[in-house]
Amino acid sequence: MASSINCSILFLIIALLSLSSISTTHAARGLLQLPNLPTFPSLPQPTMPQLPTIPNLPTAATLPPLPTLPTATSLPSLPALPSVPKVTLPPMPAMNPIPNMPSLPTIPTIPTMPTLSPPPSN
Repeated sequence: MASSINCSILFLIIALLSLSSISTTHAARGLLQLPNLPTFPSLPQPTMPQLPTIPNLPTAATLPPLPTLPTATSLPSLPALPSVPKVTLPPMPAMNPIPNMPSLPTIPTIPTMPTLSPPPSN
């Protein structure tokens, strides 16, 4: 039952593809049989204005000398920072000792199954 549905779907797809190729072929033949279209006259090419000339850049000989930077004088030393008083914390209150945690039970081991070796080959 399922194979007959698959075959009919496949046949339908092939039929649709062949019909679409027939219409495409018919349209292409119709375009090829059109009379020659008239040629369009060529448009005049626009004339571009001349680009302005780039002026010559001054050379190193004509540049004025760079100004000299003033020499760095020694900076005044920073004032000493005031000392911060040390903070003392009060002593911690006495705490009760932490009780011992009970030990976790051990997990029993699972016995292993004996493995069978394969028979010897001849």
